[in-house]
This record gives sequence, C-alpha cells and structure tokens, in this order.
Amino acid sequence: MEQVVAAAVATQRFALQMVGVFALVALALALIGIYGVMSYAASRRAREIAIRAALGAGRLDNVKLLLGHGVRLIAAGLIVGGLAAAGLTRVLAGILYDVSPTDPATFGVVAAILGLVATAACLGPARKALNIDPMVALRQE
Repeated sequence: MEQVVAAAVATQRFALQMVGVFALVALALALIGIYGVMSYAASRRAREIAIRAALGAGRLDNVKLLLGHGVRLIAAGLIVGGLAAAGLTRVLAGILYDVSPTDPATFGVVAAILGLVATAACLGPARKALNIDPMVALRQE
C-alpha cells in the first residue's frame, strides 16, 4: 500500500522538489545581485565615507549610513514583491494543497527570509567600505 501511495504522489513530490530547487537558486541569485548592487553603491560612496571618517564619523555611523540605504531598497523591494505576489495568487491557487493562496504566515515567513538574506548581503560591502583608508580614497579622485 505504501508503494501505491508513493507512486500516486510521485509527480507532485517531484514538482515540489523542483520548485524548492528553483527557489534556492532564485534566493542565491538575489543574494549575489544585492551584494553586487550594494558593493557598487559602497564603492561609489567611498569618497563620501572617507570624508566622513576624516571628519570624525565613527565606523558605526558609516555602517548605519550604508545599511540604511540598503534597508530602504530592501523594504521597497519587499513591498513591490509582496504586492505582485498577492496579485498572482490566482495563478498559484490551482497547485496549492491545504494552503490558502493568501496565507499570511507564508507571506510573512518568505518576506522575513528575504529580508534577512538581503540584509546579510548588505553587510559585506559595508564592512569592506569601512576598511578603506581615508587618505587613499581622497587621493584617488
């Protein structure tokens, strides 16, 4: 009987596994993309960070500056993505089992995971920008 049940749900199990793999790939691509954008933004603001450091701004102040910029972008992305996902729930309604297409817990967990991953992606470039020597950054341009 176990083999009959396993054979009956094999197609759905495979589809779920593929969706999981694609979700992980999408999460990895999002992490790489956010890291790249934030790294570019931090490199463009290297002179500003160097001036702030030369004028006495602490490392924590500069981290707050860079992370604040990143968090604003993340919040905007989560809002737009949440609205788009809510709009596409009718498309997904046919493939969901025992879960409402507008399940608030699912939306909340996904938003929290994406927010944490995106914030973690912002930390690397922020830390890298703090290690820039102010004199070197000011002489560059």
